[in-house]
Amino acid sequence: MSDSLVVCEVDPELKEKLRQFRFRKETDNAAIIMKVDKDRQMVVLEEEFQNISPEELKMELPERQPRFVVYSYKYLHEDGRVSYPLCFIFSSPVGCKPEQHMMYAGSKNRLVQTAELTKVFEIRTTDDLTEAWLQEKLSFFR
Repeated sequence: MSDSLVVCEVDPELKEKLRQFRFRKETDNAAIIMKVDKDRQMVVLEEEFQNISPEELKMELPERQPRFVVYSYKYLHEDGRVSYPLCFIFSSPVGCKPEQHMMYAGSKNRLVQTAELTKVFEIRTTDDLTEAWLQEKLSFFR
């Protein structure tokens, strides 16, 4: 059974891009959107954005295809502190092809480990990706 689950490797160029992104010095919101290259069975960079709000990011995600997002978000805590958490968002829309969903779901953990991320969230519709949703999710990580 587990032999049929396709787990994609992470493109070496993407690994380097994620490493650089992790140590970025800018204080604006930024995102890396990744997709699975089915032919190469590899997670690759699709697009990169600087100064992008959750609502703008939502508009960049396909409504019927899964995507992985690493999002650097300027988070204002209730006590006035500011942090810049790196969030991993797995966009897995209802209605995408089952085999596509399986490829993404099977590749998610390896990508999360590669990017060394702990704030991992999933959305089932791109409409879920809002500032309020993200702040609610991050409020659990004091």
